[in-house]
This record gives sequence, structure tokens and C-alpha cells, in this order.
Amino acid sequence: MNPTSSTSDPQTVGLVIVGDEILSGKRADKHMPKLIELLAARGLQLGWAEYVGDAPERITATLKRAFDSGDLVFSCGGIGATPDDHTRQCAGKALGVELELHPQAEALIRERMQDTAREQGIPYVPDRPDNIHRLNMGVFPRGAAIIPNPYNKIPGFTVGHVHFVPGFPVMAWPMMEWVLDTHYKHLFREKAYVEKSVIVFGAMEASLTPLMEQVEREHPGVKVFSLPSVDHPQYGRHIDLGVKGDPALVDAAYATLLAGLNAFGAKLGPELVR
Repeated sequence: MNPTSSTSDPQTVGLVIVGDEILSGKRADKHMPKLIELLAARGLQLGWAEYVGDAPERITATLKRAFDSGDLVFSCGGIGATPDDHTRQCAGKALGVELELHPQAEALIRERMQDTAREQGIPYVPDRPDNIHRLNMGVFPRGAAIIPNPYNKIPGFTVGHVHFVPGFPVMAWPMMEWVLDTHYKHLFREKAYVEKSVIVFGAMEASLTPLMEQVEREHPGVKVFSLPSVDHPQYGRHIDLGVKGDPALVDAAYATLLAGLNAFGAKLGPELVR
């Protein structure tokens, strides 16, 4: 099963980050901000994200939710062939299918091994134990399709709308971009989303809640957001209050918000458009 054979387009984008090193703080996650950037450039948004350590039971449960969701999901990390890499096996368990060596993946991995041998000036020995072990990186759930890896040719894999890439950003990011541009270009939307907000000084969120509810009630399809700050270096204590959504709807909703704030007697600062 590959993205083009699915019966319906995903409505939400999700992200799964796998690895104890993220949860322990040894490494900081860079995938979520990058994916947000890649999606924004295509008029899309990230809907949810999950972090999970190297515990097979938890990974399996997380991936089962991802497969069942019907969402476009990227899973980063754990697809190598060392003892702490469990993602490939857990994907198979979540799907209830066996793993098998993917023929295209095998060819690419063998090609990579030949490249490495040539770079090191040593003969390529295909049946050497370490080379045989490397083929495990091409063992995917039955029915998977490959995701090309432009960095070192070791592919990731796709099942349905769930796409598995390595944890290394230098590999994962171009692979995620390839998936988006190859399989989901028909979902891209130019100028599909905008945020308009204003800095509000000296007001409490609770007192502004009725106005926020009014804006959402009178302008379906637009979301109101409120981002309070107590120690901003430029504005000090304030609320960044605004609306977000389809540009065709946002302007009217923002006008309602500003009118309500003026009627409230709020002290307003700069207006922001994102």
C-alpha cells in the first residue's frame, strides 16, 4: 500500500519522534520546527506530534494510532539495524504483517556498500557478515514502498500515509520534502492560512474571553488565539491576541476583534500579520 493507492486524502499532518536520546535531553528535537517550515511553505500545517522512547510496546501502540488515524504522518528515527532500533519491527506489528527484505532497498544498500568499499580502497565482499547485517536496514513491513535517501542511498519506507525516515536531519529533511512534493502536491494551498493579531496591554485573558467567544461564534472557520506573556523583552506584560485561518475569512473576524477591544477600552500596541 502506498500513498497514491489510498482511498482518501489525509486531512491532518502528524509527526512521531522516536528515541530515548530526545526524551533524556542528550539531543534536542529539530524535526518538528523543520517540518512546520516545510509544511508552511506548501500551505499546510502540523496537526499533532508525539515523542516516544525506545520501548517497543510504546512504539507499536503509537504507530498503530498513526496508521489508524488516516493522517499524513512522518515517523523519524529508529529505522537502523542496531539493537536500539525498533521502528521497522514495531511498524510490522502495528500493521499485523511480516517484515521482508525490500528488493529496491536491497539494491540501494548494496550499491551504498560498494560505494563505501570503493571510497576506502578495499574490495567489496557482499557476503561479509557486516555487509549481510546492513541489509536489515532494508527489511520493511510487507507492501511498503521506499523513500529515496539522497544523502547515503539507505532508503526509508512508506505504508499508506505513514512515512518512515531516519533520525538524522541531514537525511530526514530532504526525504520528508520528497514525500510531500511527490505524493501530496495536490493538497498544497497557496496563501491558504494567515494570522492577524494585536498586542494588548493591561488586560486579563478572563475578561477578554467573552469577546473571543463572540468572534468565533460570528465568524465560523476562524480560530481565535491568545498568547499571554509576563516578561517579554520589548512589550513586557501583554497578550498577543488574534485570529487565524483562511485569508478570505480572517479580515472580517479581525475587524470584529478590534472593534470589541476598542469598545472594551483596551490599550493596544503593534499589529502583527504572519
